Amino acid sequence: MNELFVTLGIESWKPVLSSLLLPPVPLLLLALVGARMLLWRRGWGWLLVLMASSGIWLSACSSVGEWLQRWLLSPPPALSADRISALRKTIVARPTVAIVVLGGGRESNAPEYGVASLSPLALERLRYGVWLGRQTHAPLMFSGGLGHAAEVGASEADVAAEIAAREFGRPLRWTEARSRDTRENARYAATLLRENKIEQVVLVTHGWHMPRALRAFQAACEQIGAKWEIVPAPMGLATRVERPVLRWIPSSEGFLLVRAAVREKIGWWLGA
Repeated sequence: MNELFVTLGIESWKPVLSSLLLPPVPLLLLALVGARMLLWRRGWGWLLVLMASSGIWLSACSSVGEWLQRWLLSPPPALSADRISALRKTIVARPTVAIVVLGGGRESNAPEYGVASLSPLALERLRYGVWLGRQTHAPLMFSGGLGHAAEVGASEADVAAEIAAREFGRPLRWTEARSRDTRENARYAATLLRENKIEQVVLVTHGWHMPRALRAFQAACEQIGAKWEIVPAPMGLATRVERPVLRWIPSSEGFLLVRAAVREKIGWWLGA
C-alpha cells in the first residue's frame, strides 16, 4: 500500500487518510447513520447511535488505550539495568554500536522560543536517547526530516541536534534529515550507519511505535545486506493515568493512546 501511494504520487495524502480512519471519525459517521435510520428503522437506529456513543466514550479511556497497545501491538519491554550494563561493556570492547532515535514530529515555529522546536513525542524520545547514551557511552543519531504534511523549514533532525547540544549537553554524532516516515527513517539511517561501520543499533522510540519501527529497520538491513542486531529500546511505557476510576473516564491521554494504537496497527497492515 505504501508503494501504491508513492507510485501515484500522493504520499502527502497519507496523514489525511489515516486521520479519517482513526477515532472519532468512523464512530461519528456511525452515529450519523444511526440518526438517519431513526426515521424508518427506529430500533436499529437507536442501536447504532448507542454503539457509536459507547465507542466514542471508550476510545478516550486510558485503560482501553493501554489494553489495545498490549493486545494489538505487543511492544517489547523496556531495557533492563542488566541489558544496559551489557550494552555498555559491548561498546567499551567494540565501539560499533549506535543509538538511533526516531523522530516524532516538530513545531515549525514555537512562539515561546522564536524558532522551530520538537513535538512533545519527539522530545521524549530524544531525552531518553540522550540518557541512554550517557549510560552506555554509545554515539547518538537522530532520524527525522519533514513529514508528509509538514511546513517548509528546519528539519526535525536539525532541531533535535540543536536541543541535544545546547540543552542536554550531548551533541549528536549523526543526523538524518531526509526521511518523511518510518520506512524512510530506517532506509536512510541504515545507509548512513553502514558507511560509519556500525554493526549494532539500539532503536529508541515509543513502545506503541516500536513493532512497526523494528520491522522497517529489519527490512532496511536486508536491502543493504547488513546483518545487524537491532536492539529495541522502547520508552513512554509508564501508565499515564494512575487512579483506577479515572482510567475509565474519557481524557486527552486516553484519546491519544487509543489513536496511537489504532494508527500503528493500520500502518502495520498497510505496510507503512
